[in-house]
Amino acid sequence: MTDTVRDLIHGNASMVAPGAALGALSHGFELASAKDFNSDVEVLNYALTLEYLEAEFYRQGNSAGLLKGTEKKYLMQIGADEASHVATVTATIQKLGGTPVGAPAVDFGGAFESRKSYLTTSHIFENKGVGAYLGAAGFVKDKMILQAAAGIFGVEARHAAVVGNLLGLKAEGGVYMGSTEVGIPKADVLKAVAPFLQDPAKVVAAITL
Repeated sequence: MTDTVRDLIHGNASMVAPGAALGALSHGFELASAKDFNSDVEVLNYALTLEYLEAEFYRQGNSAGLLKGTEKKYLMQIGADEASHVATVTATIQKLGGTPVGAPAVDFGGAFESRKSYLTTSHIFENKGVGAYLGAAGFVKDKMILQAAAGIFGVEARHAAVVGNLLGLKAEGGVYMGSTEVGIPKADVLKAVAPFLQDPAKVVAAITL
């Protein structure tokens, strides 16, 4: 196992109405289509962009004082996990000789208007992350990096399940998505998160090298 892979394994919006942004995240949003991945670094930069988005989402959400007790504890830990993913993926890209993309400018609209809006948006973000990692898996050339990325995929799925439970969602289709997970193509994920990016076209250009 290379040091790069070992570190990956162990490393610890435009202005859109809140309702429209949440719907776009759930179902997709118009954005120029993106091509497939050409290298492991490109896959990792795609993952890094999504991790930036999640880490900043939890940084803002956990600062809003919307949660108490167990809910606050869980969401604080999820935020810490996402920050750790940013650091780990960034370091891996650098060790592979690549250049990590910068953090995108974001606007989460009305996601922090209430406890429910925060948890609901969190649940959708985490499930998009699960689908994004699975959808990109087939493009990873280094099997050890694939294994490490699968470790992050598993954490994202657990996050989604925890938040689904906090929301009181039904078991199948809520807390978990079914008997198997389904990958989401890169272009569809980027369309879904576009409402929260202040310059989505720039983000696409940055991660499509």
